[in-house]
Amino acid sequence: MTQPNEQTATPLANDLFCVRRAVVADAPRLPAVERSAARAFLNVPGLEWLADSPVQPVQRIGELIEGGNAWVAASGRGDILGFLVAERRGDGLHIWEVSVMPAQQGQGIGRQLIAAAVCAAREQRLARVTLTTFSDVPWNRPFYERLGFVCQPERESAAWLRRIVEQERAQGLTQRCIMALAIGR
Repeated sequence: MTQPNEQTATPLANDLFCVRRAVVADAPRLPAVERSAARAFLNVPGLEWLADSPVQPVQRIGELIEGGNAWVAASGRGDILGFLVAERRGDGLHIWEVSVMPAQQGQGIGRQLIAAAVCAAREQRLARVTLTTFSDVPWNRPFYERLGFVCQPERESAAWLRRIVEQERAQGLTQRCIMALAIGR
């Protein structure tokens, strides 16, 4: 597997994309990607409101990028097609957001971004990669399961992960689950 610092060109319909470490200069461009990806929720009964909900502030994205665990997928022309921001938490790497532009979804960008995060977690000798997601949205939990993530019972999860799910539920995000991918050390 390619190291997360390296750029790799991967075929994309009508173009190429590379996954690279995000830099702070990318931060202002990422909310538009997240907002665009959220439009998919217009087709999910009961979650349509997410299409117009607030996205991560540029300042927060910049902080996560400065933490060294953020990647972007860029086209050969330099357009940002997707991104992943994560943060080291305890003995794991927690993914806060993965977003891919709608026109590029289903072309491997999300998988490549996740692969970069998993590779970084291995390099950092972490035990796991975690995230929270919808358990009942077809492109959420099943996508991560195909990549090896498994749902873990909340009661067996770290307190900080339980707090994240509680905060998400307080914001109206129901049917959330905690997922983890064990990393061999």
